[in-house]
Amino acid sequence: MSYPQPTAGTPGPGPGRTAWREGLDRLRAAAITEPGRLRGIGAVLAGLLIVFGAVTAWQVDDRAAASDAVVGNSQPLSADAADIYRSLADADTTAASGFLAGGQEPRAVRQRYEKDIAVASELLVKAAANTKGSASAREQIAKLNEQLPQYTGLVESARANNRQGLPLGGAYLRYASDRMREELLPAARRLYEAETGRLGSDYDDAERWPWAALGTGVLALAALGWAQRREYLRTNRVFNHGLLGASAATTVVLLWLVVGHGVARAELEDSYAHGAKSLQVLNEARIASLQARGDENLTLVARGAVLTPGGDDAYEASYRAGMRRLVGGDRGGPERGTLLERARSLADDSAGGDPVDKAIEDVRRWQQRHGEARTADDGGNYERALPKVIGERGSTGESFDRVDDALRRALTHEQGEFRRAADDGRGALAGLTAGAAVLAVLGAAGAVLGIGRRLSEYR
Repeated sequence: MSYPQPTAGTPGPGPGRTAWREGLDRLRAAAITEPGRLRGIGAVLAGLLIVFGAVTAWQVDDRAAASDAVVGNSQPLSADAADIYRSLADADTTAASGFLAGGQEPRAVRQRYEKDIAVASELLVKAAANTKGSASAREQIAKLNEQLPQYTGLVESARANNRQGLPLGGAYLRYASDRMREELLPAARRLYEAETGRLGSDYDDAERWPWAALGTGVLALAALGWAQRREYLRTNRVFNHGLLGASAATTVVLLWLVVGHGVARAELEDSYAHGAKSLQVLNEARIASLQARGDENLTLVARGAVLTPGGDDAYEASYRAGMRRLVGGDRGGPERGTLLERARSLADDSAGGDPVDKAIEDVRRWQQRHGEARTADDGGNYERALPKVIGERGSTGESFDRVDDALRRALTHEQGEFRRAADDGRGALAGLTAGAAVLAVLGAAGAVLGIGRRLSEYR
């Protein structure tokens, strides 16, 4: 029996020819036909749209997570770190005020000191539980937890000696204050800087444009446009409903992504400029006022026992440096670049600006009263100087309390401003992750159906 021989141009098994090679040849032969090209175009379009949806969902979810971190983690931790510093500084200031009052420390002063220590301890526990991934922050928290009991022990020794009228109490208090200023407050400052740096990093992550998603979307839209133009040139059909639907879905996602991220970015920038940045400056101002108050008290406690290399009273020199940071010189409004001048310039409404103006006014009155107290003390009239510093009426202590209260009100207002703007920024991205995924799948389905309609004409 004879078998038919393959004709020219008909692929035969041939020596060494495999089934895989034969299948590849058939696929290549099919690809050069119009139905084959259409199948390839449909697969590419569907793939591009799925990739676009996946990349968009991934990048939007990443930005949304960073926005959540700004509002729910890094900014609250930065604020807590500032409160730790403020509580420690206020505890040191209050301890000195109680010491100056004599052996019978006023109950209100004692309670204020104990509250400051309790708040600092509580916030340290909270920071330890929520600070993740920052070795520097954990190191400072551990140092503060180690040093705080030592500081409180020294303060209690100073109190015990002061109640017995022993001059050793002043030495204990100066040593406790030195420990606070040289160990605890620098550690609290580094913790605050670490958490503030983390806040800035989260802001950068939240505001970064999703370029990969935008680029993939533009590429998918261009491919859809090319496919529709190709069909028009070959068939004179103006519209392919499937491809048109896919183009509409892609356009919606792109516009949603651009507008949503643009709004979120603008609101986050606003929350930083008129919230987080103001909070940082106000915290710095509040800390500077606390340090100045502590220096003022210790000037009377030390009675000239601690001097600068130039022979001046070290605590008085530190007080004057703190006041220069707050408002500059002794007269007029705050000088340019000082903390309260910057805080006033960052306040964008009267609710935020009025408390800062009040703080500036009270700082000026504080400086005036401080000058009167120093004149009395330098003249050898300690008994007259003391009530000018710790008295209930007309004292520098009264002025300091008013400054602290005004700054606290400004901080509360700016915290609300930050939260509102940051929440608006988070809300602008709401639903975009799921919406992008759904519309991308619908677009891919539309592209496949549009190409399928065209393929049906070849059957």
